[in-house]
Amino acid sequence: MNYIVSGIERSGTSMMMQVLYMGGAKVAFDKSRAPDYHNPKGYYELEGGKIINRLMEGSFPFKKYDGMFVKITAYGLKFLPKGQYKIIYMMRDLDEVMDSMEKMSGPIDREKEKPVFEKLNSFSINLMKKREDIDYITVNYRDVIDDTV
Repeated sequence: MNYIVSGIERSGTSMMMQVLYMGGAKVAFDKSRAPDYHNPKGYYELEGGKIINRLMEGSFPFKKYDGMFVKITAYGLKFLPKGQYKIIYMMRDLDEVMDSMEKMSGPIDREKEKPVFEKLNSFSINLMKKREDIDYITVNYRDVIDDTV
């Protein structure tokens, strides 16, 4: 069984990976992308986030990570080969996502980008609904932040 944490960039995927790791779950990540100001506790990803390229090529070694959580951004879900997946899909208010993106890399065209993010979220949810080899839940970023112990 493969476990995945997904969502659009800046939706809380690194936070969820950290929560799972701190809770004792098996989480696959390496040190290829160092913690920084924007994610001081790390990105909790493999290969510096280049998994999508490996998925597109059909060369990502899922068997190596069997039973572990792997972070794959929303765009990468469409490249998942047939298998058995349980996915935690992170949802976050898109204005918050764009605020976070702007803090990282400067101004973005919100009128242009917001519909793109909406479409990607919708596409990802519909994809997970349609695929019989995927079980998923959505987790709202704000619910996690506001409901901490």
